[in-house]
Amino acid sequence: MLKPASILIALVTLLSGCSTIGGWFGSDAPLNKPAELVEFKPSVALVKVWDANVGAGSPFAFSPDTDGEAVYAAGREGKMVKLDLASGREIWRIDAGQPLSAGVGIGDGLVLVGTAKGLLLAFRSSDGTPAWSAKLSGEILTPPIADNGVVVARSNDGKVFLLESATGKQRWSYSRTLPVLTLREQGHLLLASNAVFAGHAGGKLTALALNNGAPLWEANVALPRGATELERIADVVGPLAADDRLICAGAFQGRVGCFNQISGNAAWLRDFSATRGVSMDTRFVFATDEHSVVSAFDKTRGTNPWKQDKLRDRQLSSPIAVADRYVAVGDFQGQIHLINTEDGAFAARAASDGSPINSVMLPLKSGLLVQTANGGLFAYRLQ
Repeated sequence: MLKPASILIALVTLLSGCSTIGGWFGSDAPLNKPAELVEFKPSVALVKVWDANVGAGSPFAFSPDTDGEAVYAAGREGKMVKLDLASGREIWRIDAGQPLSAGVGIGDGLVLVGTAKGLLLAFRSSDGTPAWSAKLSGEILTPPIADNGVVVARSNDGKVFLLESATGKQRWSYSRTLPVLTLREQGHLLLASNAVFAGHAGGKLTALALNNGAPLWEANVALPRGATELERIADVVGPLAADDRLICAGAFQGRVGCFNQISGNAAWLRDFSATRGVSMDTRFVFATDEHSVVSAFDKTRGTNPWKQDKLRDRQLSSPIAVADRYVAVGDFQGQIHLINTEDGAFAARAASDGSPINSVMLPLKSGLLVQTANGGLFAYRLQ
């Protein structure tokens, strides 16, 4: 349940007939006193390979993406860059010509970003030249996705859109009524071969048919509870995670769990107040709660073999699985923490530029890539 102090600090803005709680995630100042960093003996090193800067992202959370050869990133003021993945060498840098609120997504030869005015912008990944633009129905806060000839994106008024990668022409949109209050931290989309998976405000997870946007199934990640609208906030937040059988999600003031991709039947559900979505490796699903406690759940049964609570209230980023042996999180001081997936013990720690890591870090073959609130891009190698 939201604490009174948190309610006073949270920024409430009226939008499209509903209210969004902004500043709840990603604010520069923690609401509660954060835990001091503990000393430990590293079992592996996170070595910085290169760094660059694309411009500040706050109050939005910009995440980098890669095609395996290059890294793409964007910042709030409209700067976008393409960097060589191995060396960080700048290949091109462009200006989108307007402020941005979300990005980046890559695929089908495109780099995709969004604006607070609902404009979806597509640029050619080869040289950064404009490809097309499309107007959505509201502010874009999560990275668009492109693959197999289509682009999927969402706006903060509850709508999901599917467009053609080649032209930006809309094929379909899916909409649902939002609760009275929602979190500004939205659920990300996940694109599969025949469906788009989307988590929603109110705790629902849906599978939408790729051909027409019709719901294939809908499942409850959370069931809103409480006497007030604040207590009843139960939104699916952050990234989803999937393998060839399961789709997993976490909800604020709700649960974390996994569902069968075909039927939508729950494989398992556990009470949990997720704040930044989930990640998955071959054995576990990882999530962080509202007090920045990192938890691992067995992917098939949902048992909870360990929790790491030494980062309490450090405003952690979405967890990411790295090299099938570690899970990484970033904090409000730009520290990256690498945790051993066997027992939840700290394995390594590295510093970036001191600004919060609000975005989703990007796992690499033998390391990870981080974008900070100040626009720093940092590539690290496990050693």
